Amino acid sequence: MQILITGGTGLIGRHLVARLLARGDRVSVVSRNVEAARDLLGSQVNIWSGLDQQRDLNGIDAVINLAGEPIASKRWTPQHKQLLCESRWQITERLASLINASSEPPAVLISGSATGYYGDSGELVLTEDDSGHDEFTHQLCARWERLAMAAASDRTRVCLLRTGVVLAKQGGALAQMKKPFLLGLGGPVGNGRQYMPWIHLDDMLAGILWLLDHPLSGPFNLVAPYAVRNEQFTATLGKVMHRPAIIRTPASAVKLLMGESSVLVLGGQHVLPKRLEASGFRFKWYELDKALADVT
Repeated sequence: MQILITGGTGLIGRHLVARLLARGDRVSVVSRNVEAARDLLGSQVNIWSGLDQQRDLNGIDAVINLAGEPIASKRWTPQHKQLLCESRWQITERLASLINASSEPPAVLISGSATGYYGDSGELVLTEDDSGHDEFTHQLCARWERLAMAAASDRTRVCLLRTGVVLAKQGGALAQMKKPFLLGLGGPVGNGRQYMPWIHLDDMLAGILWLLDHPLSGPFNLVAPYAVRNEQFTATLGKVMHRPAIIRTPASAVKLLMGESSVLVLGGQHVLPKRLEASGFRFKWYELDKALADVT
C-alpha cells in the first residue's frame, strides 16, 4: 500500500515506518524538517515538507495520523495548552479536508487519540462505549477525534487510537520514569492507587497494523488487557531495574512542580481494550513484569 504518515519521526512513528517498509508498503512522511526526517527514516521514505501544497490525497491508500506536541513535556500554561491542541487539531482537520476533496480517497484514516479522552476516571472500568470526564485532556481528545471522524464516508473508514503509556526501550514516558529509580529515589506517586493504562511498543505497532488490514472503524483502546495501579507499576519497575521503589512522591510536590498537568500522573484511567480484542486481535505482552523486563 501507499501510506502517508504524520508524526513519523516520533517514538511510534519511526518504528511503524520500519515495520511498514519491511512488509513491502511504500511510505511517505510529513515533516517540517525534511533533512532530519530523511536522516532518521532512510532514503526509502518519501518526505513531504507539509500539506499546504496538496489539493487531495488521490493515490494514497491509507493515512496514519500520529502528529502532536508531547503532552507531558511542559507545564500547561494557556499558551502551551493552545499548542497541544493546535498541533493535533489543525493537521487532523487538514487531512480530513484533503480526504474529502479526493476523487479516489484513502480507504482508511487511522488517527491518534489517547486514554486521556476519559479524563481522571478513578475506579471506573472503561471501554470504548464510555464517555469521558469533562476536563482538559477529554476536551483535547474529543475534538481531535471529531475532526478525524469528519473524513468518514462509505469509501473511507476512520479508526481512533486511544493510546495508553507506550513502553519502549528508548524514548517515551518510560525514559523519564526510570530516572529517579536510577538514583535510588523511585516509588509511588501520590497515593499510588491511580490506574496507569500501558502498552508495549510491539503491541502498539501490531495494533495499528491490525486496524490497517481489517475492515474496522471507530475508537479503539490501545492498552494492555490487564490494568495496573501506579503503586504496582512502580514496584514492578523497581524490581526489574534492581532498584528500590520505596520513596513516595507526595501529591502536593507533584502539583507544585507540574501544576494542572499533574493530573497526568496523579489521575488515571482503568481502561480495557474491549473492541480490539473483540475484533480478534491478540496481545503479545499481557504481563507488566515481562513487558518492563523486555524494554529496560
